[in-house]
Amino acid sequence: MKKAMFIFLIVALAFSFAACAPKSSSAGGGGGQPSIGVTIYKFDDTFMSYVRNNIQSNAAGKANVDVVDSQNSQPMQNDQVDAFISRKVNSMAINSVDRTAAASIIEKARGANIPVVFFNREPMPEDMASWDKVYYVGAKAEESGTMQGSIAVDWWLANKGKDQVLRYIMLRGEPGHQDAELRREYAIKAVTDAGIKVECLAEDYANWDRPKAVEKMDAFWAQFGDRIDMVFANNDDMALGAIESLKNVGFFQGGRYMPVLGVDATAPALAALEEGTLLGTVLNDADNQGKATFDLAFALATGNSASSAGWTISDGKYIWVPYQKVTIDNYRQYMK
Repeated sequence: MKKAMFIFLIVALAFSFAACAPKSSSAGGGGGQPSIGVTIYKFDDTFMSYVRNNIQSNAAGKANVDVVDSQNSQPMQNDQVDAFISRKVNSMAINSVDRTAAASIIEKARGANIPVVFFNREPMPEDMASWDKVYYVGAKAEESGTMQGSIAVDWWLANKGKDQVLRYIMLRGEPGHQDAELRREYAIKAVTDAGIKVECLAEDYANWDRPKAVEKMDAFWAQFGDRIDMVFANNDDMALGAIESLKNVGFFQGGRYMPVLGVDATAPALAALEEGTLLGTVLNDADNQGKATFDLAFALATGNSASSAGWTISDGKYIWVPYQKVTIDNYRQYMK
């Protein structure tokens, strides 16, 4: 009898604890908040660290956001996506390692009916069109190229003149990345549209990386020396790498100057602008890209429409965050 009564009490307590346990309002969430899985192609990318921080700060008190580092490995990112799906997150935000891998990620997400927001690295148009719960947050790379080229034009006309041929080096991001391709194309188009003749001495991929850019610029200087008139870089980290290389051969002291241009307007780039080693950059708005990415992923995670996120949705799928030109004349307003 005592044994039966003991078992009865244990069962009753178990039901009591179950009834008092907190319940999640959505699958994968905790504390009544939705769950959002976020992958970043690599944490040590300066610009993406700003976007990541803004996603996390905007999520505070609203959602459980799990942000993971893919370490520039697509297989690792695929495993992370699989883990998010197995945990039944309510939405995912993906900064792809390889934009061409988006198709398989979308297929997995569709199978689990988990909406996906890609950001900063735009999937191919056919992948974006493959499902109605796929979205993209980013900036139009051609705008940044045009603005970078415009800064180059202003300096060239003021210091050299339209009749001089501009001989340049181009440090590119990575093969197949839309920003690398379009920034390269539109920067030079802006220069030639201004009536300036150009000669590309050399270009190569430095994979958005400052140390790699130092290495590339060292080689370019060894080959071309004083024939180089200007350096275009697809992002600020590579521009700063070029400046570091040029400092090693005596530039930016005693009046010896080489115009170098970047994109992103990171804090180190703004410091270089202030010291006079960087000619100009273009603000890639990490604050608003991070906020828009979270706002959209949150709206989808809570079962609301994309339009409820509070941003303009173009073509039903895209949020475009505008670029801004940054020079010595206005850089202070972007310093934090």
